Amino acid sequence: MKTDRVEPAERPLVQQDVQRHRLTDAEYPLLDGSPPMRAIRTAIRNIADTDATVLIRGESGVGKDLVARAMHAASGRCAGPFMKVNCAAIPSELLESELFGHEKGAFTGAHRRKPGQFEFANKGTIYLDEIAEVPLTLQAKLLQVLQDFTFWRVGGGPVHVDARVIAATNRDLEDAMSRGEFREDLYYRLSVLEIRVPPLRERLEEIPGLATWFLDKFNAQYGRQKELSPETMARLMDYSWPGNVRELENLIRRLVILTEVDATEALVRGRNGDGPTQRPMVTKSLREITRVAARAAERKALAGVLEHVHWNRAEASRILMVSYKTLIHKIGECGLTPPSRRRS
Repeated sequence: MKTDRVEPAERPLVQQDVQRHRLTDAEYPLLDGSPPMRAIRTAIRNIADTDATVLIRGESGVGKDLVARAMHAASGRCAGPFMKVNCAAIPSELLESELFGHEKGAFTGAHRRKPGQFEFANKGTIYLDEIAEVPLTLQAKLLQVLQDFTFWRVGGGPVHVDARVIAATNRDLEDAMSRGEFREDLYYRLSVLEIRVPPLRERLEEIPGLATWFLDKFNAQYGRQKELSPETMARLMDYSWPGNVRELENLIRRLVILTEVDATEALVRGRNGDGPTQRPMVTKSLREITRVAARAAERKALAGVLEHVHWNRAEASRILMVSYKTLIHKIGECGLTPPSRRRS
């Protein structure tokens, strides 16, 4: 039986993906802010010259993507593609085709041959994020691929690729295995090497460096010159960060976008509920308070961006990283109107 081997000509997206996912020199300090992250950086260096499968574990938003990209950048495959697949974002019925590709006519709507992400990752790295969300029926096929890196396109013959596999999850895989939701043999195949990224609350000493890094990044991106006051930094250090680094990044982004200098102070004070002045007795539920505060913060952020771009909705949707349709819905939901309509 003939086995296809992926040639460079079959990977039209490789250069685009390499440039988009390669770790920049400016990002390396994010792995050097605390003893736990320095230990992870050392581990990355130690295993960079191997092709062993790596499982990255940690809560949502801790920086698993950064670790995966650093691992690829430090390896001998750094000149090759880095293909990220979010297994939770793809419908289960489409995931097999997305990973392994399909032949023309393999199913209704398959009008042409489509290579899968494993083929695009040839000579590089494939990063399977949210690996615990892969359905059981596909886990057996994934296990087979990890054994000999040969797979079958949907409706086609065998294909062999040369790729390194990095997987990540925020789920308790041991619990998932005990409930029959995740294959034990696949777990052991994935966790040849395992790296745990601790939550931000366990490495609070990183917050000043991370906050400053994000501030510089967004100041440059949006043409601002915002600064963090000592009081704001103290509030950042005093917060538990359930959303981890991603939550900190989003908060700093809002600080830069919002007009008010004390935006972060107000937001953090609202999240912590420990403002400097005594507040009246609360009569609403915590859920209602959170909903109202979130809506108010969202409206203020949205209004600030729209004013900054002179109500250019396409530019606003790009800055806020939402679709144009979602932006229009949010504008209506928040009751915002352009200045020309307000004057009329």
